[in-house]
Amino acid sequence: MSGLAKRLLPLLDRVLVQRAEALTKTKGGIVIPEKAQAKVLQATVVAVGPGARNKNGDHIPLAVKVGDQVLLPEFGGTKVELEQKEYHLFRESDILAKLE
Repeated sequence: MSGLAKRLLPLLDRVLVQRAEALTKTKGGIVIPEKAQAKVLQATVVAVGPGARNKNGDHIPLAVKVGDQVLLPEFGGTKVELEQKEYHLFRESDILAKLE
């Protein structure tokens, strides 16, 4: 992931995340069809921008950092495909929560 963060640096208050994998099997081994799988709302932060600017032109630091687990809205964000993997780009204000 660190190589990716060096190649793609989000601008301003944007955050690049990788969604957690959808559950495809139950604990008992039953395969869940794709249409029945729940939308994954958890993600890991892969890269962050420097932050939005205030009236003086100074950067406002972001509340999330690389490696944080976050909760995303069901819709929104911009899908980005890099190195055959799918990532999503969100504004920091669109992220719902940081998971501990």
